[in-house]
Amino acid sequence: MDTYLKYSTYLREKYGEKVYKLPIQLPVTCPNRDGTCGSGGCTFCGDIGTGFEMYEATESIAEQLQKNKDYMGKRYKARLFIAYFQNYSNTYMSLEAFSQVIETIRDKDIVEIAVSTRPDCIHPAYLEILKAWAIKHQKEICIELGLQTINYHTLKKINRGHGLAEYLDAILMIKSYGFKVCTHVILNLPWDTEQDTIETAKCLSVLQSDYVKLHALYLIKGTPLAKAYEKGNFEMLSLEGYKERVKLFLRYLNPQIVVQRLIGRAPEEVTIFANWDTSWWKIHDDLVAEMQESGQKQGDLYNYRQGKAVRRWTESS
Repeated sequence: MDTYLKYSTYLREKYGEKVYKLPIQLPVTCPNRDGTCGSGGCTFCGDIGTGFEMYEATESIAEQLQKNKDYMGKRYKARLFIAYFQNYSNTYMSLEAFSQVIETIRDKDIVEIAVSTRPDCIHPAYLEILKAWAIKHQKEICIELGLQTINYHTLKKINRGHGLAEYLDAILMIKSYGFKVCTHVILNLPWDTEQDTIETAKCLSVLQSDYVKLHALYLIKGTPLAKAYEKGNFEMLSLEGYKERVKLFLRYLNPQIVVQRLIGRAPEEVTIFANWDTSWWKIHDDLVAEMQESGQKQGDLYNYRQGKAVRRWTESS
């Protein structure tokens, strides 16, 4: 049995063949940058957001999709794709503009749309636009929410611009429309503990997030968090510490939640710290090997739902 429910395996079983995400960059920003709910953005976020491997937003959606299809199709022999609006907050635009963006996705080989955004950028009017597209094309919608941590004190420290309640509101709203949810989590934020890791896994399980994407914190040059690190204001968790948190997270996570990633990556030239100068695939492979050696797997501590304290009576009746 696999150590965790892997996204690539899930997609292959669902569609019968390889499926790859195609990142799309739009000329958008965040309400945490333009003064709507804050300024400066999250303390870890650089000027280009997370779009290290994307084409410029000046290129049309069709051009970006075709270039990515040509590359992915040739390299991985893929024929089916997910259109992934990745960078910044992709529901942070007018309803008219959002509708026009979504309606550009008509390709038959695009089997899903994934929209990355913030919890405070979810509103029924935008979900209605997505619902209309999903019904029209009979395809799936996934909304990716940046939560980062369940610890609302940490959310304030990183200038996230929202708290825990906004995430709860967003995921419940999205699920009511029948869409999938992918929650993004950073497991080594300096102010979080192993208990925060456990509680984040438990809350995502109870709220039925369909997917989860794990990240290790990297420090982009010039960001407030990078500057604080250079001044010695905090220490980064060790690689071993990060791996232990990933193991804990997976063990408490509902085994039916699909894990899209165990660790992210960022280019060396734009960071002062990224993945302990270790390749992401080595960290991944070591994690899996260590869990297998210890007999651990996703969900083996998923035993806390539905009245754990009274289970001995309900199961014997």
